Order: sequence, then structure tokens, then C-alpha cells
Amino acid sequence: MTTQSFPKTARLLNAHDYKSVFDNSRYKVSCREFLFLATPSKGIRPRLGLVIAKKHIPKAVNRNKLKRALREAFRLHQDQLPLLDIVVLARKDADRLTPAALVSTINKLIADLITREQNDKRKAQANTDSKSNENIHR
Repeated sequence: MTTQSFPKTARLLNAHDYKSVFDNSRYKVSCREFLFLATPSKGIRPRLGLVIAKKHIPKAVNRNKLKRALREAFRLHQDQLPLLDIVVLARKDADRLTPAALVSTINKLIADLITREQNDKRKAQANTDSKSNENIHR
């Protein structure tokens, strides 16, 4: 049975971790309020980093609400998430979502991210299979 905690190993902790995701983001999913960037992780579990800018969300209480909601969604979905480093950027007016809409939006973006990674894996597997079949027929 897996744990539903959010330990330090599940977080992007330093500038190097964030820079790696920003520079090498393989998956991007977004909506009007959020942008999720992800890259395959070298860690033992999916990791999350948050960028909630004061410029876009001026009130600290609203920034903190967003962070709590994003961490909670990640915590609940981490067993289904592939091994990715994910950075979430909040866009302007993300704090104006109702709590139900916020949860729904985050869950949809996480599902989109999972789907994109699975499709990428299938394509890579299909390419590997087709190359091995070509070598067999030669």
C-alpha cells in the first residue's frame, strides 16, 4: 500500500530542479488559469514545483490557497502520475476560480498530463517495435 503523503522527495527544491524543467519541458498542458510543464524525472517518484507569482496573484492568502489546492491534488494523484518533474505556473486571475472549479481545473490538467505521457510512451514503444521488426525481416 502506498502512502498519500507529500514528503520532501516529492518536491522540486532548488533552482537547478526548476531550471531543468523549464529548459527541457517535454510536456505542456494549460488552461486560462494554469500552465503545467513537465519533464521525465531522474528521481524515484514524481516531483512538484509551484510558481505562484505575486504579480499574477497579489494577495498572499490567495497564493497560499492555490498552493494548498495544487499540493493536495498532486498528493492524491501521485500514484497515477508517471515519473515526471512538474512545475505549475499560475496565471493571472487563477485565484478567482471557485473552490469546485479550481479542483476540477487542476484534476483535468493532471489527467491531460498523464494522457500525454502515456501517448508518448505508446509512440516510443511502437517505434521500437517497428524498428525491431525491420531488423528481423532483413
